[in-house]
Amino acid sequence: MNTAYHRWRKLKNMLVQVLTCVCALLVILPLGLIFYHLVKSGLGSVNMAFFTQLPKPVGEAGGGMANAIVGTGELLGLAALIGVPVGALGGIFLSEYGASRLNWWIRLGADVLNGVPSIIWGMVVYALVVMPMHGFSAWAGGIVLGMMMVPLIMRTTEEVLLLVPHGYREAALALGIAQWRTIVQIVVRTALKGIITGILLALARVAGETAPLLFTAFGNRFWNHRLSDPIAALPLQVFNYAISPYEDWHRQAWAGALVLLLFIAIINAGVRILTRDRFLQRT
Repeated sequence: MNTAYHRWRKLKNMLVQVLTCVCALLVILPLGLIFYHLVKSGLGSVNMAFFTQLPKPVGEAGGGMANAIVGTGELLGLAALIGVPVGALGGIFLSEYGASRLNWWIRLGADVLNGVPSIIWGMVVYALVVMPMHGFSAWAGGIVLGMMMVPLIMRTTEEVLLLVPHGYREAALALGIAQWRTIVQIVVRTALKGIITGILLALARVAGETAPLLFTAFGNRFWNHRLSDPIAALPLQVFNYAISPYEDWHRQAWAGALVLLLFIAIINAGVRILTRDRFLQRT
């Protein structure tokens, strides 16, 4: 009887292993299909002209998305200038200062904002920034992306700082070090890799947003020379090309989507490298 029971346990264990393996493959399968289709449809249009030339006039084949690639970098830079300081300092406040009731409401607000659809962010910034400025601009695009980054960076920073042993703070305060210096030089420095990880994840999240940029940056087929003018971005260019009637633009849309996916993949790979030491310590 013990032999039969042992065999039954091994059979159940094998079935569960097979089931979990199938579920893991089902999670990875969509990413593999997306990447395969992007490579198949867009790799042929990824060339030097794609990275160095402006879009060609309507109906003319060729050209590239150089302005959109640079515009995406500009928008992410503006978003980082807004989102990183506010989000990181907000996370420090939640972790090191504030009353428990106030912090609970701030956390609730940040969690709700993390779930707000991106198009609503675009509508809000359109009403608050675009309409008063009487025009679309790179500033508006950077502001909306920065606002979307704030709650994610805030919550990530708080969670990482809470992982720092409380004894570090007590030891520093016992030596007579001021609280703000303890936070800056000991707590934040200890959790710096985790904070940078949260910032990179926030950048990866907003890098592919299209809906809020339609309400703010709007897009531009030329180089942007002033932040107060509309600016091109890869997601916007991909969207405009994808809905066009021209086959060459469709191919470039696939190429832009492939480049955007690779950019996000590189950011996530950087996150894995930054957190590698943490995983090694656990094992």
